[in-house]
Amino acid sequence: MCGIIGYIGSRNAVSVILEGLRKLEYRGYDSAGIAFQAGSGIDVVRCKGKINDLASLVEEKHLSSAAGIGHTRWATHGKPSEENAHPHRSGGIVVVHNGIIENYLPLKKDLVKKGYTFTSDTDTEVLCHLIRDHADDRPLEDAVRAALKEVKGSYAIAVISDKDPNKIVGVRKDSPLVVGLGEGEFFVASDVPAFLNYSRDVMFLNDEEMAVITPEGVLVSTLDGTMVAKEVISITWSPAMAEKGGYRHFMLKEIFEQPRAVSDTMRGRFSLETGEVNAEEFGLSRELLREITKVYIVACGTSWHAGMIGKYLFEEIARIPVEVDIASEFRYRRPLIGPDNLMIVITQSGETADTLAAQREAKKLGARTLTICNVVGSTSAREADAVFYTHSGPEIGVASTKAFLTQVMSVYLLAIALGQARGTLSKDVSRELLQELVMLPGKIEKTLTADEHIQEIARRYFQARGFIFLGRGINFPIALEGALKLKEISYIHAEGYPAGEMKHGPIALIDEELPVVVLAPRDNLYEKIISNIQEVNSRGGKVIAVTTESDGEVCEISRNCIMVPDVHPYLAPVLLVVPLQLLAYHIGILRGCDVDQPRNLAKSVTVE
Repeated sequence: MCGIIGYIGSRNAVSVILEGLRKLEYRGYDSAGIAFQAGSGIDVVRCKGKINDLASLVEEKHLSSAAGIGHTRWATHGKPSEENAHPHRSGGIVVVHNGIIENYLPLKKDLVKKGYTFTSDTDTEVLCHLIRDHADDRPLEDAVRAALKEVKGSYAIAVISDKDPNKIVGVRKDSPLVVGLGEGEFFVASDVPAFLNYSRDVMFLNDEEMAVITPEGVLVSTLDGTMVAKEVISITWSPAMAEKGGYRHFMLKEIFEQPRAVSDTMRGRFSLETGEVNAEEFGLSRELLREITKVYIVACGTSWHAGMIGKYLFEEIARIPVEVDIASEFRYRRPLIGPDNLMIVITQSGETADTLAAQREAKKLGARTLTICNVVGSTSAREADAVFYTHSGPEIGVASTKAFLTQVMSVYLLAIALGQARGTLSKDVSRELLQELVMLPGKIEKTLTADEHIQEIARRYFQARGFIFLGRGINFPIALEGALKLKEISYIHAEGYPAGEMKHGPIALIDEELPVVVLAPRDNLYEKIISNIQEVNSRGGKVIAVTTESDGEVCEISRNCIMVPDVHPYLAPVLLVVPLQLLAYHIGILRGCDVDQPRNLAKSVTVE
């Protein structure tokens, strides 16, 4: 979500950075700031609000500089405010940061003991102080390397120092960062559009790579100091294509953005120290959550699958009855919903006509409404009693991927908040569940490394006439989602079923030509799903199993096997769906389909 831009060269860095921040507005933000070299020191200007507000502050001072960094921020650790806006300063060190520092609490405690004072609620300020703590008389890049050795988490950072006024240091891990090369000027940014008007020659940094940028050029090395010869890529894309960040399609980019998107959804919304989810993030008080007697969830398409997972989580964690409806059906029956009920509306765009109609019907009948939405200021968000923004960033591909994962994260957090308010969840169990959540982005990242293996499986089956997807319990909605993605992207007929239902009809479809995708994590239904795999095998079906790493049995009895990291059963759907997204993508590409804009589909369905 957040945007980074840095510049060093002969132009006025202040103007270049402001322009770059405007190019990154599509990522979403609620505060902005800029830092630039000014004489013997560094000036920092920040504000809550939009870039125009920042520009007004800067332009009235007629500021000018040859080097600087800028940032747009979504509130994560700490509310939107000038104090929490980036850049952050510690002495002569200034930092902008995208990502999440997972171990910021112990680092913060150590830094406080050393006498450092914190003026914000952000994890980024920890990083800033940490770099200063390692600075001494060493070069800036060495101080950054030393600091990052103590950091766990994801980051894209740009750092400047008053002791190294002609230098910008950029580093990335699990969050994008790209370097632009111009004639006597250089850029660093979270995405190419930030500087495309000035440079089309770029270097995409890989994880744990550092770029040291000076007026003389750019040196790239690993965090252990090994120099790296980077390929320079000439951008010939249109601005819209440039936003793909080097990926062939928006869908693929958005699949690979999911670790960052999940991080953005959860950041600042809970505390590991207290083990509590901040219910006010959902616009709901604990008192109101305690008064609710039943939850209704309405959504369409992929969002409906997120709602089905929500039903499982709410009933399991909060012990509250839940009904899940397809929005287009809800308004045409006589639902028994009233003032002591909560309707949760799940919608990526916030403009889906059927979902809005269901939301309005619930409000008319007196129910409280909460929308889980990705688009700030959308109709659903404006009309709801409360809103929880997923912060997944713009999703251009019509077939939803990262928006779905962030919706699942949202219902997971809300289930914990409900459980805490209703007294069904202890703080110790809450901490355990939240700790699992903190580790999830890294596990998604690891799952994505199976892309080449999944592409090979796609080559074997892209000419199939149909697919069946099987899952049990909380993973049954992922079987539905996997089938939907394949239908949307490849136009192959696919169906998702509860695995136990297979013998009640769908088993008649199984023959030696039919691929059957089976979701088989090691959970309380593991033995049941093993039996389902054997039922498919005995009829000649081609099993593509998706299982967890600690398991070997599933792979031994399956024609093809994809492994994901071990994970808490409540979060298994998040990892299991990623290989299904990639499978659909690669099959669609092999069949020559337009995966970003499939036929007959629209991103937001604004008609009934």
